[in-house]
Amino acid sequence: MHTPAGFEPQHAHPGSIPDGAHVFAFRSDRVLVHAPGEQDLAIPDAQALAAASIAGPAHFLGMLEGVPCVAYDLADDVAEPQGMRYLGLRSLFAKVPDPLVAIAGRAFQVVDFDRTHRYCGRCGTPTQRKDSERARECPACGLVSYPRVSPAMMALVTRGKELLLARSHRFATGVYSALAGFVEPGETIEDCVRREVREEVGVDVANIKYFASQSWPFPHSLMIAYTAEHAGGDIRIDDAEIAEARWFAIDDLPKLPSSVSIARRLIDATVARLQA
Repeated sequence: MHTPAGFEPQHAHPGSIPDGAHVFAFRSDRVLVHAPGEQDLAIPDAQALAAASIAGPAHFLGMLEGVPCVAYDLADDVAEPQGMRYLGLRSLFAKVPDPLVAIAGRAFQVVDFDRTHRYCGRCGTPTQRKDSERARECPACGLVSYPRVSPAMMALVTRGKELLLARSHRFATGVYSALAGFVEPGETIEDCVRREVREEVGVDVANIKYFASQSWPFPHSLMIAYTAEHAGGDIRIDDAEIAEARWFAIDDLPKLPSSVSIARRLIDATVARLQA
């Protein structure tokens, strides 16, 4: 997910929320949407939520084409109003305009950060929001906490005109993707690529090249995608992480991830390059 064109991130609350504001209201990790049909979803505005008596701590996100965007943190017992449903973020893919899906991902990360940093991690004192930036500050010891972002690498390994694709145990049936893993303390992204590929599928790689990055709010990742070339070793999977891994010819690929993900863009771009 990328910052949408026409979106201006802001953190300072404007003081009042206009009726037409886009509101991303989260109960746990599910966002409240208008849902008149399975394929017909919409982000509600502030007026609709006020009419349904839906409210909670508000976080100002910014402006999308001049329209304010706000996140609400709802209590676990807030019921679904008539005509609305709580859905996971993935349920919005291809059913809600991409700019609103991207802001929904941002909204969840902001709400989740605020929920999990209400007390100081150093001394246990209740924290306060900082006015000058998106952060929480301890009034006792001065520790400032910022929204958590976890860098993770993604690596698409090639061998001639073949791609090394794998299935995680949590993937939908039949879907294969590039390899991925979180960066550990002290590592560069390139170090992480080499380590994760070796750990997950047992092969070595070379010629690691940056492709692109994507915010991925499940729950707070920054996916940093690379290509790499096979430099030795046979596939030997880590059963705890990987269900199956195989080399696929670029003209005989399996079911791939959604086009919303950077994984699909990485695979498509690499196939196009190898076909050229």
